[in-house]
Amino acid sequence: MTVELNQRFARLARAVADDRDKAAFCELFDYFAPRIKAYLIRLGMENAQAEEMTQEVMIVLWHKAALFDHSKSSLATWLFRVARNRRIDALRRDRSALLDGEDPALRPAEPEAPDEVIAAERRDDRIRSAMAMLPVEQLELVRMAFFLGLSHSQIAERTNLPLGTVKSRIRLAFARLKSALENDPAIDTDLI
Repeated sequence: MTVELNQRFARLARAVADDRDKAAFCELFDYFAPRIKAYLIRLGMENAQAEEMTQEVMIVLWHKAALFDHSKSSLATWLFRVARNRRIDALRRDRSALLDGEDPALRPAEPEAPDEVIAAERRDDRIRSAMAMLPVEQLELVRMAFFLGLSHSQIAERTNLPLGTVKSRIRLAFARLKSALENDPAIDTDLI
């Protein structure tokens, strides 16, 4: 994540804290909710549980944005820490789940190496730039599929497009992304 983006998120969080700015909150929600949900799923939560916990984390942002201190961490770090702590609390409350003291999810995350953070930010910037070149109708479908986690059928229902059109546009978008990124050594286009 770039310094500018971190600063923008800090300003948006301040607007939520000071003015209950709904537009600022919506922008933060749109950016962080899919990432937090994906993180919780990677930690082993079921989709519905991850969705519910993501909502809880974003409610924390709405009600407690004033507790966020941008001089101590980025908003992303703060929100992911809230998500991690909420998950641990949920595991402790769930009497049917036995906590394993050796579970890596219960340990604090190792900080990423600075060069890995920079490389990831550059890769993300390249992907965002490539996505910005997609036609709007393809970009919106890609966002629904991969940032909101909707199936092709759900996208077709939401957009009132035929299922075949949804699939074709997403396939075309990936072909364009792959073409735009194939000469970038930092990006494995076989995964696209």
